[in-house]
Amino acid sequence: MPAYKAPLRDFDFVLNELIKIQDVIPTLPGYQEATQDIYTSYLEAAAQFCENELAPLNRPGDEEGCHFDAVTHSVTTPAGFKEAYAQYCELGFPALDCDPAYGGQGMPKSLAFPVMEMQCSANVAWSMYPGLSHGAYSAIHAHGSEEQKATYLPKLVSGEWTGTMCLTEPHCGTDLGLLKTKAEPNGDGSYSITGTKIFISAGEHDMPGNIIHLVLARLPDAPKDVKGISLFIVPKFHDDGSRNTVYCGALEHKMGIKANATAVINLDGAKGWLIGEPNKGLSCMFTMMNAARLGCGMQGLGIGEASFQGALAYAKERLQMRALNGVHSPDKPADPIIVHPDVRRMLLTQKAYTEAGRALTTLLALQLDIEDKHPDAAARQDAADLVALLTPVAKAFMTDNGYTAANMGMQVFGGHGFIREWGMEQLVRDCRISQIYEGTNGIQAIDLLGRKVLLDQGQKLRKFTKQIHKFCQANEGNDRLAEFAGPLSRLLKEVGDVTMAVGMAAFKDKDEAGAAATDYLRLIGHLTYAWLWARMAEVAYTKLGQGEDDFYQAKITTARFYYAKLLPEVEALKATIKNGAKPLMSLSEEQFAC
Repeated sequence: MPAYKAPLRDFDFVLNELIKIQDVIPTLPGYQEATQDIYTSYLEAAAQFCENELAPLNRPGDEEGCHFDAVTHSVTTPAGFKEAYAQYCELGFPALDCDPAYGGQGMPKSLAFPVMEMQCSANVAWSMYPGLSHGAYSAIHAHGSEEQKATYLPKLVSGEWTGTMCLTEPHCGTDLGLLKTKAEPNGDGSYSITGTKIFISAGEHDMPGNIIHLVLARLPDAPKDVKGISLFIVPKFHDDGSRNTVYCGALEHKMGIKANATAVINLDGAKGWLIGEPNKGLSCMFTMMNAARLGCGMQGLGIGEASFQGALAYAKERLQMRALNGVHSPDKPADPIIVHPDVRRMLLTQKAYTEAGRALTTLLALQLDIEDKHPDAAARQDAADLVALLTPVAKAFMTDNGYTAANMGMQVFGGHGFIREWGMEQLVRDCRISQIYEGTNGIQAIDLLGRKVLLDQGQKLRKFTKQIHKFCQANEGNDRLAEFAGPLSRLLKEVGDVTMAVGMAAFKDKDEAGAAATDYLRLIGHLTYAWLWARMAEVAYTKLGQGEDDFYQAKITTARFYYAKLLPEVEALKATIKNGAKPLMSLSEEQFAC
């Protein structure tokens, strides 16, 4: 497995040539100092840290895993993890896009997202420790009282403390309305919280001085279902240094991300404090969940990039058979496998999915910056609507594609890919969870179709598709872009027709929406990627002849591959959506066993 190298040139292309963030970011209040030079210096520092510190710990961390002491309820992370985290904090990365009022650097999310991607590529298990902390920071910053913000945010921002999301329980899964954890008032403003939480990433470890758990629980006489959920801050240690009664009961035995401490957390009358309003924990939770969903998408993207780098280097060196059209390397006993069409199919699929995913995350990061800082309320709302619409797409489409890319990377290695020493099978194992947690990809699909499209009669979707329609109209007579603009325009119309048909069918039978959801999300994902690839080709054409022609020609060629070999999946998706719920719902429960 070759050493990971951060794709700095592609970051520069997406940030400055495609999305053109410098046309927007310096105009937003508070971001005037976020110049292109600042972006470059931060990204280079992050690349150096990820390449030199995190990547070398990836496979050893997977081999060693985390160590749980059942007597002390403590967890030790793999060798080097704690030291890398200390260096990460010393470099100031936990504070990168945090509020300066609490010690943050106040940088845009369009800078923080590429840093996150690099961490996921280099060592996804390690990246989850600071990633979960940022989710806790976001929830407290959005919903906490002034006293809570003053108490917890500075330490979370500095990295001295870390945070978790304690949401689900053994019997819950995604249905948090079933949770049983109780919160009893103590009479002094605090609550006594009792229950068990599972699958808590970074739930217990040795990196920070304290761990701040954000815990969902029910108050006495709370309404049933999700209407009765409240959110509480439960620190591992109190202000006086005494231990709170929140403990790690065990570590999960997992397929992947073995170097992250995925914990069972037991609360035995642990003292906690309500964050936000009683029985309004769901809205607080979604502040964490939406950030985590984008983080999941970044994991699929980052692992896809790492797998592509490994597969590409191997394909250039591995000798096997001769090219079908004749000898490619006459001085060698066989040709490198990159000459074979099927190997190229896998490499190009990895490349196409990864580079489009990077464009999507950059686009969404910029929208988050606009939503947060733009002085015009309409601009903020438009940005918020686009983020809301595409967050489930980013989570599900990017993780599905990331897992595909990881599997293809392993396949390029052949039998060696199945062997642990090469590192490719670890990427497959580490990526698999990204399709499951923070709401399975099926849940993301239902969220997209049900809540983000049908619930508002397609208003958010129309805002988005207007941007695509504008691109198609602008390039209608452009001979160079006709191969992209034409199919994209046709797909845009077909998406409108499919959406209308699904909406009408779901009005009569809600199972129709459930049956269509996963295929519909993938349809919208392909529409998004096709638009982004057409835009990347447009930029590349304008740059040809100005230097780096290989780089820009590769963009055009990869765009053609996407349209020719990956985008045709939409034909199958349209057909399966059209075939409706009946093929899924006709078999009785008893007949499944027949």
